[in-house]
Amino acid sequence: MHHIAARWIVGLLRDRNIPFLICGGLAAKGYGSERDLNDIDLFVPGEHFPSVVQAGQEFVSKAAAHRQEEGWDLTYVQFKYKGIKVEVGSADRPKIFDAGSETWVPLNIDFSRYTPAHLLGLELPLMLKDDLIQYKSALSRPVDIQDIRAICESA
Repeated sequence: MHHIAARWIVGLLRDRNIPFLICGGLAAKGYGSERDLNDIDLFVPGEHFPSVVQAGQEFVSKAAAHRQEEGWDLTYVQFKYKGIKVEVGSADRPKIFDAGSETWVPLNIDFSRYTPAHLLGLELPLMLKDDLIQYKSALSRPVDIQDIRAICESA
């Protein structure tokens, strides 16, 4: 079902010419992780975030808001499409909790830095491998460590 949800969100974004960057488990999958996906995570530029929220309004399962949870400090919306969670973050000053230094650090999202990949039947812009490893290393949650190991082993 992830491919159906991915097709939905990517179609919504491309129809509106909104740049996006795939991160999280789906990006890790593009670099060799084989764990099951929990959801689909991506970022859009802050100025496009309200139109994404509005376009997907009927599928909102967590209202667009600024939240600080699970190592993240950002504005995001969660959609549920065909039972699959799709989390779209605003690239307007997101932060992550660096477990090593125990501080909040900026997560710089640069839409010009990506790797094109064919995943879930779509051509997707993935966060660069080094950028993905860097933020997953900072977060250091069990799922992040699992992804980093898999990415490094498949390199």
